[in-house]
Amino acid sequence: MRLPGLSRVGLGGWSDDPLWGTLYDWTVEHPRVGGALWAVAIQSDLRKLYAAAAETGRLPAGSAALDVPCGGGVALRGLRQGQGVRYVAADIAQKMLDRTLDAAYERGLEDQVEPRLADVGELPFADGEFDLVVSFTGLHCFPDPARAVVEMVRVLRPGGVITGSTILNDTGLQHQPMRQMGRLAGLLGPSCTGEEVQRWLGGQRCVEITLDRSGAMGYFRAVKG
Repeated sequence: MRLPGLSRVGLGGWSDDPLWGTLYDWTVEHPRVGGALWAVAIQSDLRKLYAAAAETGRLPAGSAALDVPCGGGVALRGLRQGQGVRYVAADIAQKMLDRTLDAAYERGLEDQVEPRLADVGELPFADGEFDLVVSFTGLHCFPDPARAVVEMVRVLRPGGVITGSTILNDTGLQHQPMRQMGRLAGLLGPSCTGEEVQRWLGGQRCVEITLDRSGAMGYFRAVKG
């Protein structure tokens, strides 16, 4: 689903390849400068993203992971060469998938990465197909984040892990201008509060739910019961 607005200012929408996506990828791949930008812009610790992405690297051979939205492939930094994992990179935009594949080749991971065009509101995967679902900086982009949680948990096997990050709505007035500008530009959807993320996960029978706040961002993790 495409959010309105961004195409009007000539930056592309999430169905395309917006300028913001390129900037986001660049900050993640340049920890020193990117970390400083994150600290100033959204008062968030970029190292928390690296720590969350590392979960993929702990999957044993034969596991299946879903990354949605994969964007430019920043979550691939958690995958290891020769790990023997089926890593499905899903996104609504073909350009994003192309960028993820480029990143996979650069990291020597192309044999494990499977690109897939998909809408998170109706994922084309079977119930319980994945051992891990990751969704970094994703929920705040979706027009219906609650529905996205339902779908991501549906395709997760019992005992599997869902983890990700999102810009939250309840991080204080200092972040409200950023949220408003993001929505006007078409980059942000309705997003959610930290309590809503936890409630949605709990409503899908997830357990061991955690939410780690870092400035405007919240990092969530849960196990499907």
